[in-house]
Formats: sequence, structure tokens, C-alpha cells
Amino acid sequence: MKHHNVITFGCRLNAFDSQIIKEKAKSMKLHNTFFVNTCAVTKEAEKQAKQKIRKIKRENPQAKIIVTGCSAQINPKIYKKMQEVDLILGNEEKFNFDKYLNFLNSKTPKIIVNDIMSVRETANHFINGFDKNARAFIQIQTGCDHRCTFCIIPYGRGNSRSVSIEKICTQIKILLEKGFKEIVLSGVDLTSYGKGLLGKPTLGKLIKKIFKNVKNLERLRLSSLDAIEMDKDLIDVICHEKRLMPHLHLSIQSGDNIILKRMKRRHSREDIIKLCNNLKKFRTNIVFGADIIAGFPTESEKMFQNSQTILDECDLTYLHIFPYSNRPNTPASKMPQVPQQIIKERAKILRNKANEKKKVFLNKQINKNHKVLFESEIEGHSENFIPIITKTKHKIGSIVPVIGKYVNDGKLVSQAI
Repeated sequence: MKHHNVITFGCRLNAFDSQIIKEKAKSMKLHNTFFVNTCAVTKEAEKQAKQKIRKIKRENPQAKIIVTGCSAQINPKIYKKMQEVDLILGNEEKFNFDKYLNFLNSKTPKIIVNDIMSVRETANHFINGFDKNARAFIQIQTGCDHRCTFCIIPYGRGNSRSVSIEKICTQIKILLEKGFKEIVLSGVDLTSYGKGLLGKPTLGKLIKKIFKNVKNLERLRLSSLDAIEMDKDLIDVICHEKRLMPHLHLSIQSGDNIILKRMKRRHSREDIIKLCNNLKKFRTNIVFGADIIAGFPTESEKMFQNSQTILDECDLTYLHIFPYSNRPNTPASKMPQVPQQIIKERAKILRNKANEKKKVFLNKQINKNHKVLFESEIEGHSENFIPIITKTKHKIGSIVPVIGKYVNDGKLVSQAI
């Protein structure tokens, strides 16, 4: 058994945070301790975290369990009720867990969770890498100033705050020196980058600075984007910089304008369609992914149809479909709810349509050339995030030109050129 282990739920930002914890625990030679870095986006994510905690304790009865992350920040009391949990830390406190280890021997779980809204700066931590030397995620921003009616993440991450351009470039250089070939910029509200920094640099200006200052960066990728906040420099660099991967994940949430207003989103259906069409004119190989919520409160059948049709109108390929999850004390929780069975049915319809669209897209990639970053000896992703598998082995972290041969089990089986 490992002396320490970090279990991560949720987003790429959580993966970055977990790597900080993992490296610190390793340097301290921490023994028989598990960290569970939780997510609060859905009830299902919290359910999975609690199941994992119970499983850890069953398999490791002498282990100490520390729970942290967004769910622990927002609702620490649910974990205090669990006999398996020894310590609960907030999203800021988790980076300094060494200060609180003396509480592990207390008879009842100790909650150390402070007001995340009072935090004004990001905690500047550098990491040396991830388990596999291929793709690395880095935090450039955390928190969110917006208040979508369904979302509780601002109460887990706090208000928006950004990492300086200088520190971001330094972190990228560290990871490239360790052998990583692709960097993913991550954040809670990525397109709000820079608002609290001197000069208020935008996300687009940051990316241009990165490419200017880090010449040997081959592949840069972005996590989820808010379309309405995309600045002119960002549009420009997406259209013209080949080192920025032609794969964008958009936080759309719904294809219906009334539902978007009730969600308190700031874009319209038309905004998303226009953006996708304009970007495709400049990057013909660009591929879009999106988050869509099925069964948001008050969603009628006609409104749901609009969410289905936007998949085609924007030519969306990689879909994350979420059945609406009622989060306590959010404005959406007080709206008229869609019956749970209908929510499940609508989510299934969207997932089926998403699978069909991805299948059609993959079949179009047969006999086309791609450059693959291998994350294992036989599997990796292309520039536009096509999942690719080969029959021959390749070095993890290598970028290899391949040609698509056929599709099998949702992956493009390819041959090295």
C-alpha cells in the first residue's frame, strides 16, 4: 500500500490541486494517510466521494482520511458525520495541511474551513509534473464572480482571482523541462483571467505572452470557456496560432434563450452559433465540445428541442451532458422543478445524439493525417482531441504523425506514418 494517496473528484483544477498535495505529502514522507479532494457540482459527485471514503476505510482500517475540496468547503458538516473521516480542510487550508496534522488524533473530526470569499489572491504553488509525462494541467485562475442560478461552485472556490503571467510562464517552463509536451490552462472561469491583476491582462493577451516567452512550447490547450467573455486577442490567437490546439470546450449549458436567462447566463443561443461559425472559417479543423444541462427547472419540451438542435447548428462533437442536479440554496432550487424521470429521459436523448455525432465525426477522420501525443504506449489524442489508438507501441510523451484507418469502440485506430 502507498504511504499516502490522493483521490480526486471533479475538474482539472482539482487535479492540479491534488498534484500540489501529492508532492508535498511525498516530501514529508507522510505515512498511511489518504486525501479525498471532493467536487460539489452535482449530488452524484458528493455521493461518489462518500462511497470512496467508506471504501478506503474498509480496505485500510488504520489509515487517516483527510477530506478537502469544494464539497468540504461548502458543506463540511456532512463529512463530520462520517466516522471514517479524521480531518476536514477547506480549499485554501488544504495547501497547508501540514499545519493541521496534529488534529488527526482527535476523537472527533476537526473542521478547518475558513471564509473562501475573503481570499483575494491565488496561492502560488509550482508543481513538478503529473504521473505521466505527456499532458500537464496548470492553474491560471480560480473562483468566479458570476452567479449562475444552478451553480454553487463560487461558494467552494471564492471570487475570481488570477495567477500572474510571469508565474504562469515559469510553471510552464518547469513542466517542459520535465518532458511534458502539452500544457492545459485551467481555471473555474478561465475567460475572466486577469481582472484582478495589474493592467488587467486578458486571457488572449496571456496566451500571446506565453507563446512569446516560451518558444519551445509545442502544444497549448484550454479548458472550458465562457463564449461571451472571449476577448479579441483570444479570438485572434485561436484563429492564427497553430500551437494553440484546435479544440475548444464551451460552457453553453442550454440551447434555449429563455432557459439561458433563467440560468443567468450572459450569452444567447445566437451568440454561440455565430462564434462557432466564425471560428470555423479560420480554423477549418477546429472541433467544439460543450456542457449541456438536461431538465433545468421550467424547461419545456420545446425548450429542450432547442438544446438538441444547437448540437447540430454549432457542430458540437465532444459533449458533457449533465442531468440537472438540484443544489441546496441556489436560486434554481426554488424554481418549478422538472420531474426526475423526464430529466433522466432528456439526458439520455442528448447523450445518444452526442454519441452519434461523435461517431460520424470519427468516421470522417479515416484516411486523414493527425499528430498524436501519446499518453500511454498505444493511446493518445490528436490536436483536435480525437482519441487515437495504435497497434504499435510508442514512447509516452512522444508526438507521432499517424493516419486514421478505422473506428473501433469510440477510438480512431491509426497507423504511424
